[in-house]
Amino acid sequence: MKTLYIVRHAKAGSSHSGDFERMLNEAGLKAAHVMGELLEEKGVVPDLVIASPAVRALRTSEIFCEILGYPVERLEQRMEIYEGGALRLMSILQQVGDSHNTVLMFGHNPTMTLLVSLLAGSDHESMATCGVVRLDYDGDVWSDLCSGSCRQAWYDYPKLHQ
Repeated sequence: MKTLYIVRHAKAGSSHSGDFERMLNEAGLKAAHVMGELLEEKGVVPDLVIASPAVRALRTSEIFCEILGYPVERLEQRMEIYEGGALRLMSILQQVGDSHNTVLMFGHNPTMTLLVSLLAGSDHESMATCGVVRLDYDGDVWSDLCSGSCRQAWYDYPKLHQ
């Protein structure tokens, strides 16, 4: 079995430089630590972390990496997560090496919610900022990942921990 964690970036403020440059605000920084620590408590050990290079998503992923002991320099940045739709993100996942059993992907709404809905084969509520969905995939190879091939194990988000 393979496990996929879909994570929406934490709360960000506005930016005069544009959407791509938006940084996490204080609440977002706190939420990223809370959710990263939650995954650590659940024993999550990522084999691969993939993130949008937009500042807010990248910083969220870096915080998770620091908490989970994943080397930040191995974090894979993919512009397609910022620009592409759910099918493009599924395509990225289909290209993951089969030696990776636990993958974390960090991105943006509405695409992350649509990706969860696509992979689980059912509508998912809109993901909260820094929300995390765990999807279980019974396949042996990522290239066989397709619509409806995953089972949603759980969904958690920061407001549940206040």
